[in-house]
Amino acid sequence: MPMYAHSENASGDRHPLERHLQETARLGERFAAAFGAGELGRVAGLLHDLGKADPEFQAYLAGQNPRGPEHSGVGAAAALGRGYWEGLALVVAGHHGGLPAPETLKERLHRPGLEPRVARAVAFLNRVSPPAPPPPPSLSTPLELELFLRFLFSALVDADFLDTERHFHPDRTELRLREWDISALCRRLEEDQTRRFAGCDLTPVNRARQEIYRACWEAAAGPQGIYRLTVPTGGGKTRSGLAFALRHAALWGKSRVIVALPYTSIIDQTAQVYREILGDDVVLEHHSAVTWEEDGDGDEWGRWRRLAAENWDAAVIVTTTVQLFESLLGHRPGVCRKLHHLANSVLILDEVQTLPPELLGPILDVLKQLVERYRVTLVLSTATQPALTAASSPYLCGLKGEIREMVPDPGRYFRELKRVSYDLPPDPWPWERAAAVMLQAPHSLAIVNTKADALALLTALGEAEALHLSTRLCPAHRREVLREIRARLAAGRPCRVVATQVVEAGVDLDFPLVLRALGPLDRIVQAAGRCNREGRLSPEEARVIIFRPATGGTPPGAYRTGTEVAAALLRTGADLHDPQLYDLYFRQLYRGVNLDKNNINSLRSALRYPEVAARFRLIEEDTVPMVVRWPRGHSPVDELLAALRAPTSLSPRLAYRRLHPYLVTVRRRLLPEYQRQGLVQEVFPGLWEWQGGYDEVLGLTETGRDPEDLVI
Repeated sequence: MPMYAHSENASGDRHPLERHLQETARLGERFAAAFGAGELGRVAGLLHDLGKADPEFQAYLAGQNPRGPEHSGVGAAAALGRGYWEGLALVVAGHHGGLPAPETLKERLHRPGLEPRVARAVAFLNRVSPPAPPPPPSLSTPLELELFLRFLFSALVDADFLDTERHFHPDRTELRLREWDISALCRRLEEDQTRRFAGCDLTPVNRARQEIYRACWEAAAGPQGIYRLTVPTGGGKTRSGLAFALRHAALWGKSRVIVALPYTSIIDQTAQVYREILGDDVVLEHHSAVTWEEDGDGDEWGRWRRLAAENWDAAVIVTTTVQLFESLLGHRPGVCRKLHHLANSVLILDEVQTLPPELLGPILDVLKQLVERYRVTLVLSTATQPALTAASSPYLCGLKGEIREMVPDPGRYFRELKRVSYDLPPDPWPWERAAAVMLQAPHSLAIVNTKADALALLTALGEAEALHLSTRLCPAHRREVLREIRARLAAGRPCRVVATQVVEAGVDLDFPLVLRALGPLDRIVQAAGRCNREGRLSPEEARVIIFRPATGGTPPGAYRTGTEVAAALLRTGADLHDPQLYDLYFRQLYRGVNLDKNNINSLRSALRYPEVAARFRLIEEDTVPMVVRWPRGHSPVDELLAALRAPTSLSPRLAYRRLHPYLVTVRRRLLPEYQRQGLVQEVFPGLWEWQGGYDEVLGLTETGRDPEDLVI
């Protein structure tokens, strides 16, 4: 009897099982070869769907049974029965539901009635000329095994997805067939750099940017490994980092460049810069705020982006650190599918100082393995380099080996690009004092530690035209406020802004006066990057005031520890223009923080994949998304919510993605009270509509509750 892997496609053809196994094996071998495991990738492909060689499953495909029997566990049992490595069994068992823990797999393999199905699977395997069991990989530690299995799993599930897609949607397969020439992209960047600086005013800032760019270009000839890009804010590290990555990839045969940033607000502008230089067809922007069209909607480029985001099959990927690390430590097929494309890539971690200290244990172990085993060149990019090496932080199991500085003597550029003077008032300031200082200048920005503090300062400021930026505003509203700020500054109109940390890292703003509430040292310096960004003023004219609020809050955990360490260093007269200061700061910070507070590495060593994925969260708070109606009047939200409640041609998945610019996250523990007060209404499980207030300045509001309790 012929065996099939999938039911009929639009042409009426069924997918022969043997063909599917062989093609998945071919793709799996190619993908796993990137990390030296081609034979294991091939065997995983041959094994994964053996459980479909079963009359009950074939009846299900023919429409004779309402559901088919579970098949992935049968393939895992067949692997063990034929003497294959047990790691292959774990990978095969998870190719639909996710990588299981070993004890879960054991339970599945001992279910009654499995033996005859396994026997049929082994008999079918004999028909496809199975190879002899390949030797298991040479791995030194349980953590190395854990990550290796995750990469092998990625190679298998992507191969499976792609061959299944070829059967059901051959048009998508054709759309995926894009190639890129990294050397040609290098030439585009060089040509753009020449045009950009041709005839421009050679100010000290522009001269430094060109020197930094050229230093990064030259450093790209260095060997694969770990590099630092230590550049002061405004030094052009976005373009310079790309120059290093593309040239290094071209010289060393790297397959792609991946850039991970901490916030979607700076991803937008970084991806736009890259697209303007390299073109839309090679730069993939992938994060939660990106909306892709459904099949059949939009242009070919838009549909390609949606497909490429599934497995990161693009020349340049711009993503979030959340997306990157929660994929590297995830366990579901859709999340892990992209991982094998990290092998043999250049990975830039921009604003690397924002990595959460409480998760540095697992993060640094994964980064070390990416460099040592998966041929990744890692770039640590920031103005405030954290102490991530084992030598600088002995209590931190950090990065090992030589870390090369791309820019020789980076301290020179911190001195040459000194654009601000710091002022540290000795006494605590009430909010009224901070407001009075802001009102003395037509253009001023104040960055505080909490949303409650922002509200208190706005109240003290008492200016109707003042602007506000925090996560109380939905992303679309924040983008509009940023546009308004830039328009006012460009026109010379009064512009006073009160913000939380959402404006710090990488947001392109340029104020002559910045007030920063005392906080972690790296946050203070990032805030200073919003002052005199283009160097139009002398350092004496551009002021950054670091003040201690007389009343106010400080977020708990590492943020509070960092604030205490910063206060101690500032009391000693530390020079904030010295890049060496930040090594000292981070060493003291890491000494006072549990660097693996959720015991992720212990769970990884035990191969507890589902629990690792559940516990590893770069954004810890247990929150729920709330849809807010903005702007006032006819908001796009009305149509999108209608599409979700009464499905039309717009799918719920696409409607939800389009709602992302209008979401504000709130603490889950407050939901029962909101429901009692009638402030929220559930749209569908996991998504709520906010029916309370939404202010044009303050964002989401609720009478009678401390806003610090409200919004994340």
